[in-house]
Amino acid sequence: MTDPEYMDRAEALLRQVEMGCDRINEDTEADIDSQRVGGMVTLTFRNGTQIVVNLQKPLHEVWLAAKAGGYHYRFDGSRWMDTKGQGEFFENLSRQATQQAGQPLSFG
Repeated sequence: MTDPEYMDRAEALLRQVEMGCDRINEDTEADIDSQRVGGMVTLTFRNGTQIVVNLQKPLHEVWLAAKAGGYHYRFDGSRWMDTKGQGEFFENLSRQATQQAGQPLSFG
């Protein structure tokens, strides 16, 4: 993947995270605060915990840091998959957000 291809796909992922937060806030009582600075989106939950999604441009990866730990994702041609076999990005983001918010949330 070229640098421009990575940036297009990674920026699309960050936009999808932001739009997912907007949708969740409209449809639920989760009240997730989403803040974006450059290539990083920080989700802050009511209980003060955070999930951080940031771009790792030199590696062509997207990293997700949650209360449960950190995850690295690479685009496999169709989806962002964990580099250690822990599944797809949005499935894991939904799982981590559900745990931190204390209610079922879906970013898919």
